[in-house]
Amino acid sequence: MSSSKNKEPDTVIVIVATLFPASEHRDEVIAALETAAAKVQAAEDGTQLYAMHEGPDGRIVLIEKYADDAAFSAHRGGAGLAGLVTALDGKLSAPMDVQVLTPHPAGSEEKGTL
Repeated sequence: MSSSKNKEPDTVIVIVATLFPASEHRDEVIAALETAAAKVQAAEDGTQLYAMHEGPDGRIVLIEKYADDAAFSAHRGGAGLAGLVTALDGKLSAPMDVQVLTPHPAGSEEKGTL
């Protein structure tokens, strides 16, 4: 049973994008992601979080949070993402997995949501 009382407004959007760089292109993929992160963080006011993490198996996971649909739309049309898509072409060992999520806080407000 779901409780809307504890949910953040439905307009907040969280993205979890998982990439598997081809081993021979790993440094290029990381550089492209770092460049994109700098552009996104500097130019997109509605982007509340754009953070890159690395897994022990070589995967790169981006966790992103947008204030609302307008902010997410601005990101999708922004220079940071456009440049990233071009830079990653042919450099991943599998298609990027992108999950678009809406928060469902659990527990405390401070620890139960991004």
